[in-house]
Amino acid sequence: MDAALPQPAMVVPVIDMGLPEEEAAALVRTACTDSGFFYVRNHGVPQTLIDATFEQQRALFSQPMETKMALLQDSNNRGYTPFREETLDPARQKHGDTKEGFYFGREVPADSPEASKPLHGPNQWPDPALLPHYRQVTWQYYEALYQLALRLLPLLALSLGLPADYFAPFFQRPTVALRPLHYAAEVSEPGAGVFGAGAHTDYGMITILATEEVPGLQIWLPHERGHMRAQPCAPGALRGEEGEGAGCGRWWDVPPLPGTFVINLGDLLERWTNGHYRSTLHRVINTSGRERYSIAFFFEP
Repeated sequence: MDAALPQPAMVVPVIDMGLPEEEAAALVRTACTDSGFFYVRNHGVPQTLIDATFEQQRALFSQPMETKMALLQDSNNRGYTPFREETLDPARQKHGDTKEGFYFGREVPADSPEASKPLHGPNQWPDPALLPHYRQVTWQYYEALYQLALRLLPLLALSLGLPADYFAPFFQRPTVALRPLHYAAEVSEPGAGVFGAGAHTDYGMITILATEEVPGLQIWLPHERGHMRAQPCAPGALRGEEGEGAGCGRWWDVPPLPGTFVINLGDLLERWTNGHYRSTLHRVINTSGRERYSIAFFFEP
């Protein structure tokens, strides 16, 4: 890990994917048993592609509401999700998340037998007359992240003392969701139940997150041994309620780091490892008063 990184980032380690596989896997193991989050650098995805993809997402979200609503999320989980449509932490949120988003997945033609399965089907793409390069750029990014996810699977397997190809049979035709997200400039008020994204864990295998320079992501970690879990917290404390569990844990910022992706584990991998690896509670809060864009890539069997 780079010793020059700012202190807040030290909670979440940076793993160089250019390291020898066994060395990188050892670092992955530590990260997965500690915070459940890590950054990766030297990941092989060109920065020019990442920048172009963010540019396309800004163009998409800047379209009139009627244009976006014409692509409203369908029964196959493809399409547009309006502002405040999702409420990720209903017990503590006054209203829905102050974000809008789109869902794209593996392209499955409408006449394919697979299209009858849940979460499968054709994507809803914006009109090329409005956004002529959107589909090409976004799909190129999807393919690049797909390859990165496949590179992460052997590291996770080796980190668990398993053969490098252990997870491969489960990902022959994976369930994938690419989620461009646009957070409003509205400042969050956690005490009043206003969040960019409420506290939650991801339910799948791994998430690969791209962010720009605007911060907002936080993770909840217990206090014991600095920020590592040594013993269970009181019931409810792990949900990160404001003003509760002061002796148990706290929210930590996961700041944007240029040239990296943020990786976090989902509930599936925590379950598969009998709780040895962590699916960590996280949320998004706006303290800057600026709009924020991110692109999440969910990778599941």
